[in-house]
Amino acid sequence: MNTESLNHARLRAIALLVLVSVGSIGLGGCNTVAGIGEDVEAAGDAIEDKAEKEKGY
Repeated sequence: MNTESLNHARLRAIALLVLVSVGSIGLGGCNTVAGIGEDVEAAGDAIEDKAEKEKGY
C-alpha cells in the first residue's frame, strides 16, 4: 500500500469512529432529556395533588 492509501484508510476509520461516537452521545442525550422530562412531570403532579388536598374547599 502506498502512503495515499494509508492516509485514506486512516481518515475513513477516524470518520467512522467520530460518527459512532456522536451517534452514541446523541442517543444517550435523548434518554437523559426524556428522563428529566418525566421527573419534572412527576414533581408537577405531586405539587398539584398537594395543592388540591390543601385548598380546603
